[in-house]
Amino acid sequence: MIAHIRAIAATIVVLSVPAAGQWLKYKTPGIPRTADGSPNLKAAAPKTPDGKPDLSGIWRGDPGGYGLNMAAELKPSEIQPWAEKLYKQRLEDQGKDSPSYRCMPQIGPYTSFGMFKILQTPAVIGYLSEGGVYRQVLTDGRPLPENPNPTWMGYSVGHWEGDTLVVENAGFNDQTWLDAGHPHSDDLRVTERFHRKDFGHMDLKMTFSDPKIYARPFSVDVELELVPDTELLEYVCNENEKDVKHFVITEEDRKQNRSSAKVAPEILAKYAGIYEMQNPEDPKGKPISVWMLTEGDQLLTQMNGAGPKIPLAAQSDTTFSLLGGTVQFVTDDRGAVTHFIMQAVEGDFKIIRKGDLPK
Repeated sequence: MIAHIRAIAATIVVLSVPAAGQWLKYKTPGIPRTADGSPNLKAAAPKTPDGKPDLSGIWRGDPGGYGLNMAAELKPSEIQPWAEKLYKQRLEDQGKDSPSYRCMPQIGPYTSFGMFKILQTPAVIGYLSEGGVYRQVLTDGRPLPENPNPTWMGYSVGHWEGDTLVVENAGFNDQTWLDAGHPHSDDLRVTERFHRKDFGHMDLKMTFSDPKIYARPFSVDVELELVPDTELLEYVCNENEKDVKHFVITEEDRKQNRSSAKVAPEILAKYAGIYEMQNPEDPKGKPISVWMLTEGDQLLTQMNGAGPKIPLAAQSDTTFSLLGGTVQFVTDDRGAVTHFIMQAVEGDFKIIRKGDLPK
């Protein structure tokens, strides 16, 4: 359950970052440092003895709003009607049938979300996640298997194109979800392109192709950041099986979702703006920026003004639901919006209004 809710909450508060803290007094060897001993994440990217970029290290990746909608760049007409209907149904049901609720793994490329470690050798690159899953990218020149036995994680082979590692993934079963509800077939192929820009930053471009369901390939961009001077923590998905009954959606819930409150456009307009909060896992880092936008009679949210726009369902003039969480707007005694409270499984989070949207 938690893995799914974290993806939802990340749309607002980027909670997919697990807490670090092991070996805090032990500095990672080989990390370039500034004069005060801090990691210099802008130093040059390291190389392996054979001259290839060395991607080794602990990295953190967050899909942001794409965790709810990986296919955001597609039009509904570019998705098979049954698949678009299924996606909307899963959103309405708050993802109650998500494989994450049953502690099942995601597809292999998603090990690049959250906190994960890369171990690199000339013939194989290993990816380890805190959830205990792993995958290996074989870089010894072999092709993908032609008729593989479908698996949850799939099969991965990689090659270098200059300083970019290109990973081809295939052989998935059709039991996983691409996000909060989009399905895929066993024909799904995912291409990843990893480019380490400097010591502490790496670009990842993921391209999805599944002609049985989607009319054309679609891509998402994820920024990865090195996490020095720590180690992976163990995360075990253990409680979901016995607790999932508490998250079953009743017919009464469905009726309430279908009959969402109608909020006047002039009230929605008051909520539009840029909001910020400090990431609780990175109190000294850059604040998280959340945009609230309106389109007609719909309120939507967007991370940092980029990526997919996620709709919120109105429960009242001040309260909205967002698949697994509740957003409640707060005003001062003059009626001006000061902040909103995001209520999620992880707790309540206060997001402060900072200003208007750019014209």
